[in-house]
Amino acid sequence: MKILSVDSSSITASVGLLEINKNNNIKIISEFFINAGLTHSQTLAPMIDILLKNSDTNINNIDLFGVTVGPGSFTGLRIGLSIIKGMAVALNKSCVGVSSLEAAAYNYYDFCDNNIIISCMDARRDQVYNSVFETKNNKLIRILPDNVCSIKELYDKIIDKLKNFTGCVKFVGDGADLCYDYFLNNNNNINFCDIDITKKYIKASSIGILAYETYNKSGAQLPEDVNPVYLRLSQAERLLLEKNK
Repeated sequence: MKILSVDSSSITASVGLLEINKNNNIKIISEFFINAGLTHSQTLAPMIDILLKNSDTNINNIDLFGVTVGPGSFTGLRIGLSIIKGMAVALNKSCVGVSSLEAAAYNYYDFCDNNIIISCMDARRDQVYNSVFETKNNKLIRILPDNVCSIKELYDKIIDKLKNFTGCVKFVGDGADLCYDYFLNNNNNINFCDIDITKKYIKASSIGILAYETYNKSGAQLPEDVNPVYLRLSQAERLLLEKNK
């Protein structure tokens, strides 16, 4: 099985190609990451094209598509989903939607046990998209669901658990620096690990692995059933509500 995975949920973009053999061993064939400040409409389709050409893979040989569904940039999510769903429909293939926050946390799939992973993405307006995981037996155990709130609200939700936690607390995602600074300034008695720049941003290979795990557990989804998860209203919707008050 070959899996093409894509992320365009934040300021970065990533495309990956994975292969699963008959023994369920996962091989990362190729991965493309960019953080150049260009729009996803400029970069994503060319990235997919280059990735397939450089790995000598025909798009018709892709068996499964994985894509981040959010939370994250409204425009970015729509671009990634439109491309992936379009290819899946054209090829009559299946998709799997993956949480962008879980995908970011999964960068630590080779972590040691007894860690807490705080996945956070800058949501602007003094808020962060966030989710919290604990590592046990080399697996991510979700502590808090995907959410959007202020950093202070996130801190208040999780700080009691962190005070009694003996392991290391890691931050990941494009909002990692914001959360790390706030948490450290408000409680420096907790073992907050320095941010690992090599694992800070979402990687398409993590999306591909999570997509495959979901596929094995509950099956794939039809393209029309893979939809964005925004967690809050768009700016246009907020302005309309304010106008109609």
